Amino acid sequence: MGITVHASFLPHDDPDASLAFYRDALGFEVRDDVGYDRMRWITVGPADQPGTSIVLEPPVSDPGVTDAERRTVLEMMAKGTYAGILLATADLDATFARLQDSAEVVQEPADQPYGVRDCAVRDPAGNLLRIQQSR
Repeated sequence: MGITVHASFLPHDDPDASLAFYRDALGFEVRDDVGYDRMRWITVGPADQPGTSIVLEPPVSDPGVTDAERRTVLEMMAKGTYAGILLATADLDATFARLQDSAEVVQEPADQPYGVRDCAVRDPAGNLLRIQQSR
């Protein structure tokens, strides 16, 4: 049985800022952009990986989320502790150079004691993106 990762979800609180970051700074293609009742779901992904996507979603669109949960999610997003994703690139330094003016830098490229070279930035919604040098 073969299972692949089709999509991961990251919250956004400003669809236009998130779109600009993922499309313009990261270079992902926009695969879908759906609006409903003042909310927007934007699907992006690397052009050379059509089967793998990130869905940028309104963080509290689920009707089952309570008011207390909604406040907690929004507070965690504001602190940058709610969501994250790990990406990889063949040229970490060039990728970091391209992103550092478009994102909050958390960590510049560095060799880690666990054997990878990586960096970390936050997107406009506060999501943590760790980007490692691909092997």
